[in-house]
Amino acid sequence: MSQFLSQTLGQQMRLEQRLTPQLIQSMAILQKPVADLEAYIESALESNAALEVAEPEPAETAPGEDRNRVPTGQPDDGNDRGFARLDRMSRDYDLDLSDPPPFRARRLSSDYDRDAKMGAMANTAGREIGLNEHLLAQWSLVEVDDEVRRAGEAIINHLDPDGYLKVRLEEIGEKVRPQIAIDALERALEEIHKLDPAGIGARDAVECLLLQLDRLSGDNCLERTLIESHLDDITHNRLPAVAKATGYSIGEINEAMRAMRSTLCLHPGYLVGDRSVPTIRPDVIVRYAETGGGLTVQLARGNTPELRIREDVITMAKSKENGRETRDFARKHVEEATALIDAVKFRRSRLLEVAHAIIEKQRDFFDVGPEGLKVLRMSDLAAELGCDPSTVSRTVADKHMQTPRGIYPLRYFFTGGTETDSGESMGWDRVKTRVRELVDAENKKVPFNDDQIAALLKDEGIEISRRTVAKYRQQLDIPAARQRRKY
Repeated sequence: MSQFLSQTLGQQMRLEQRLTPQLIQSMAILQKPVADLEAYIESALESNAALEVAEPEPAETAPGEDRNRVPTGQPDDGNDRGFARLDRMSRDYDLDLSDPPPFRARRLSSDYDRDAKMGAMANTAGREIGLNEHLLAQWSLVEVDDEVRRAGEAIINHLDPDGYLKVRLEEIGEKVRPQIAIDALERALEEIHKLDPAGIGARDAVECLLLQLDRLSGDNCLERTLIESHLDDITHNRLPAVAKATGYSIGEINEAMRAMRSTLCLHPGYLVGDRSVPTIRPDVIVRYAETGGGLTVQLARGNTPELRIREDVITMAKSKENGRETRDFARKHVEEATALIDAVKFRRSRLLEVAHAIIEKQRDFFDVGPEGLKVLRMSDLAAELGCDPSTVSRTVADKHMQTPRGIYPLRYFFTGGTETDSGESMGWDRVKTRVRELVDAENKKVPFNDDQIAALLKDEGIEISRRTVAKYRQQLDIPAARQRRKY
């Protein structure tokens, strides 16, 4: 059987969708929050010779007109406030503004730069000391022999951020070189238990609470009994069983529980260092209009940089007097700068479109709060704006909106939901708010279980299952009915 290989020439028509580098850059810029956008543009300004920031042009004035003069009929409130503040300061601090300023020697520019840098360094907040550094500083002052000191340092280096020791002492001793004997590790752990904060180095919650209880003065027999023998019953609110086993009344047990909640901490390691939430920079600012009850939308500063292409670089790219290599270099930078400017403009317009759509469709939120949220899906908004849902998703990714009710992620306004019996659209956040309200208003001696909450919502026209109620209750950090019961 013979085989032949042959080549033929033909034409075929097909449609392909490819992502150009400019489109990839545009999508990346669209997804960046305002802080990342500023950093990206700053980097582009340093690397692209054709890109620059357009300085705002001063308003034109008629010949001979004072540029600082306030138009007729408009009081100079800013100047009046400034002079009033200056007069108040002169009275408060006994300043004589008629005296000439004291003579100041002129400093060299190098001295000024050095002083500015030193001042900036002096005003920078120092780094917060972490748990490990905090404990090692204390451990260096403890009087122990060298073997125990090495053992203590090894234990401290194996503590979890919350202060617990989850690794067995035998494993720690085997990892260190040279290895440390178990008796040295046990003696070191006893000394670590004496460090601050109390409860550090505990192996479990019971040991952590007992270590803190040992530091408290007074008679703590009841608290010790509850922690050692009935911590699980207390966690699940089985107070009658605890009262029967200990012989104490429920009132005494409740009082002991209140004292433990106010003085003991389950995660002592978190008491050391700065655990503050990082600052959020909003990308969109929404305010009530001064003229009425409407809302105004504007992009935060940093979203709208006025970029432009330098004229001398454009001339360099076009001039035949320059060599080809120079023209290609300038032309490449001009193309990259043009693509960046277009991407920033597209991000700005798309972000404003989405923000306006959110305000229009979630208007009740700004009037009544989270319970006013309605069903809003990204796919529906994308169809309305004539774009892909992924574009809307990138537009709202990692971005926040500053509203009269606080700062919220843009994704917060996109939510699923259900319809009531009357046909009203209701978002899931509104359903969660209603679950919270029912729990807050319940009789704490006979709290509602999940079935009862689902039945109450059904009476209001909101039909959801018991499992959905349980899921929302857990998301809201609401304990089960048995744990909410007050004896």
